[in-house]
Amino acid sequence: MLLAAAILVVGIGLAHSYLGERFILIRLFRQPLPKLFGSDDFTRQTLRFAWHLLTVSWLGFAVILLLLDFGVASRSNLLTAVAATFATTGLVALMASRGKHLSWVVFGTIALICFAAA
Repeated sequence: MLLAAAILVVGIGLAHSYLGERFILIRLFRQPLPKLFGSDDFTRQTLRFAWHLLTVSWLGFAVILLLLDFGVASRSNLLTAVAATFATTGLVALMASRGKHLSWVVFGTIALICFAAA
């Protein structure tokens, strides 16, 4: 049962990223956006990575569902899945903003704490 839920989560995540990029973000970016750090590039990148981070989070949930379904959802495995999700989130924020959006520091710290607790 949870395997089916995990597959649906992955499917909706991929659809969310693809369709959002194709039909929402591109159209949104045709409009004037606030200029931060001298241009609207930072605003565009922030909106883009924030949109796709939802998919990253959903993929983390899919892993947790799989761990539960296969009966290997130990505290350590669940914390590792959470840590990996936040590490990925931090890396996406770091790379997409070229370090300007400081959320990567917080996401990275969360990942380290979860890895240590695992």
